[in-house]
Amino acid sequence: MPAGDGRTCPGSPRSLVLPSGSRMRRGDEFAGAIRRGSRVGRPTLVAHLGMRSDTDTPPLVGFVVSRAVGGAVIRNRVKRQLRHLMRDRLDRLPRGSLLVVRANPPAASARSERIAAELDVALDRLLRRLEPPGAHMDGR
Repeated sequence: MPAGDGRTCPGSPRSLVLPSGSRMRRGDEFAGAIRRGSRVGRPTLVAHLGMRSDTDTPPLVGFVVSRAVGGAVIRNRVKRQLRHLMRDRLDRLPRGSLLVVRANPPAASARSERIAAELDVALDRLLRRLEPPGAHMDGR
């Protein structure tokens, strides 16, 4: 990989892309998160959060961007945006979690800031559902 391509920096403490070990690739992991997990919908995306039985494993994140979002160039741009946004939010996910982020057609024309804001709202709602009842005594 050539130096200065924007993906990694030699000696940098962290990569600029979602770590390979945190990417979901197996169909049964996608299915588990979608079928058994919680779901939050926003205009540009839908997020599904499930938990594996083995909570000692790092969280995995997968992305679904269908043809309804646009052509191949648009779909790949949306996937890159989502991977970039999740890189900075990966530490919010508990160990053993499976997160699937599905892009809706409005994601194709949405600014990155809007997608980021909607991803934050979706993650906040999903993570709140994982907390035991009474964890927020301040009324939130």
